[in-house]
Amino acid sequence: MKNRIALIGILVENKSVTDKINDLLHQYGEYIIGRMGLPHRERDISIISIVIDAPNEIISSLSGKLGMIDGISVSAVYSKVKDKE
Repeated sequence: MKNRIALIGILVENKSVTDKINDLLHQYGEYIIGRMGLPHRERDISIISIVIDAPNEIISSLSGKLGMIDGISVSAVYSKVKDKE
């Protein structure tokens, strides 16, 4: 399987689910290149950016599992760069 680079954006509107998010990110930790979290105090939400280098199926699986958590919004953006042959 060929790996792809993707950015997964997570908007956390319910901070009580952060343990669920962190558990999932830990499960996929071998694929995660980096993570950045920003609190937006005025709006009482947090923004998390995950950069991942993984097969398409892994990226879709993580995005889908995150998307099933109530109180967050998730979106993935895929790079057009392909693995070097």
